Amino acid sequence: MGPKQLPAVLLASCATLLALATPLLAGDPDTLQDFCVADYKSLKGPLRLNGFPCKRPENVTAREFFSAALAFPGNTCNPVGSAVTAANVEKLPGLNTLGVSMSRVDYAPWGVNPPHTHPRATEIIYVLEGSLDVGTQSLGLALFAASPPVPTDVLARALQVDGGLVEAIRSKFLPK
Repeated sequence: MGPKQLPAVLLASCATLLALATPLLAGDPDTLQDFCVADYKSLKGPLRLNGFPCKRPENVTAREFFSAALAFPGNTCNPVGSAVTAANVEKLPGLNTLGVSMSRVDYAPWGVNPPHTHPRATEIIYVLEGSLDVGTQSLGLALFAASPPVPTDVLARALQVDGGLVEAIRSKFLPK
């Protein structure tokens, strides 16, 4: 091999080694800790992940991994006839940095859950008593051009508008 070929061979060798090492650098690292209980009082803590600062492990108690927030029914005496009770890091500090939350939704008879989204999240529904009509939506089409149609009174109550307005909106989604 001549001296003029040496830089090209070295460059090719380095590129090959880098290409082989790339998959090793692409994975997610292991978590830094087993838990990170939210320390609400120390928002200036030395370590900030994707939530509240972490309590020192020696100050963590079992109480911070338990919440009775979902044990009690919510007040459904409101215009939509439903109540959402959240159990997230603000009520259960042991959930900090886990990306997990739960909610309890209570419905009065004929209550509705207003249209909403869950960006980058999943929803699991468990009905304890009664029945629940559930659907997913691509908002405008699913609400106003669904087949079979979503009842006008349900949309009016969920959106807290007059039934006439629901019909006016629905008329814009009819096929032309």
